Amino acid sequence: YKKKIKRKTKDKMVKVAKGQGKKPANTAANKPEAKKISNPSRIHNKMKRSEMYGKYLLQKKQLKREMRKKRAKEAEELGDAVSHVKQIPRTLENTREVEETMVKDDDLEVMADEAEDEFAEYFSDSTRPKIMITTRPNASAELYHFIRDLMRYIPRMFYYPRRKYSVKEICQFARNKDFTHLIVLSEKSKVCNGMIISHLRSMDGSKDGPAGPTAFFKVTNVIPSHDIPHAGTSTDHVPELVLNGFGTRLGHRIGRFLGSLFPHNAQFQGRQVATFHNQRDFIFVRHHRYVFEETGHTDENKPKTRARLQELGPRFSLKLRWLQEGTFDTQFGEYEWIHKRKEMDKRRKFHL
Repeated sequence: YKKKIKRKTKDKMVKVAKGQGKKPANTAANKPEAKKISNPSRIHNKMKRSEMYGKYLLQKKQLKREMRKKRAKEAEELGDAVSHVKQIPRTLENTREVEETMVKDDDLEVMADEAEDEFAEYFSDSTRPKIMITTRPNASAELYHFIRDLMRYIPRMFYYPRRKYSVKEICQFARNKDFTHLIVLSEKSKVCNGMIISHLRSMDGSKDGPAGPTAFFKVTNVIPSHDIPHAGTSTDHVPELVLNGFGTRLGHRIGRFLGSLFPHNAQFQGRQVATFHNQRDFIFVRHHRYVFEETGHTDENKPKTRARLQELGPRFSLKLRWLQEGTFDTQFGEYEWIHKRKEMDKRRKFHL
């Protein structure tokens, strides 16, 4: 009889050890939270990265939904005391890395430098620019359509055929003809993909003095005037100039370089605006006319006027690749700045 009792007790202990014969405890409250999935872009396995990225997006969406519900609940509880301040979304612009050469509005040193640089005479309107434009050898017909649009966009621009001359020979020819700037366009697959702009006038006004600088821009997203919906026709009036988004020392220099292409005696009766807008080191080039239209009458029986923009074209984007001292000389020229893709291409690092 004692042996049976021992055997039953032993079997009961074995069942308890295996979890049998006993109701499992409720461990839902003690369950650990789901592990937060970080951005899986560093996972090298393609299938695993794709799987984890799907989970990452679902988790991110669920977190946004929960935060939205939480804010709605707090607003319901607070009632009239809730804050109506709109939250500012995170963008590349407001989270960019701080550039050491950012220029403040009241920087006297920069203002003194710009008052004596190569472009001061253009901005004070004591010198009017005169621009020569040419192409690469054997250019396609599409590139000439782009030149036609540029000649309508920038006043006092003259086209000369390239023939078989080198860029250095063309620079010397243009200086002898009293041109202040030279623009050379390149293309690929009948689309403009590059632009060299060289400043030819020396600060003392002589033809043998030091000139420059010279910049090379990559050209993208070219849309000619005839492909822009509801595009207007530009006139011969000198447009107003808008330089926007150039914040660093390099950005100020590039902005003034592009601004020196235009005369600074804007003819406001033409209502035309030339815009160079820098965003994330891409310079967006636009040409508009502002139009005033009368739309009905106000309560006091006065005509109601509405302003709108009409794009004239062309439309394209520029990205700086290098800036060189002096006129064009890729063999012996000294570079002020050059774009190094592997070192400089960071998502939140901008140079202009």
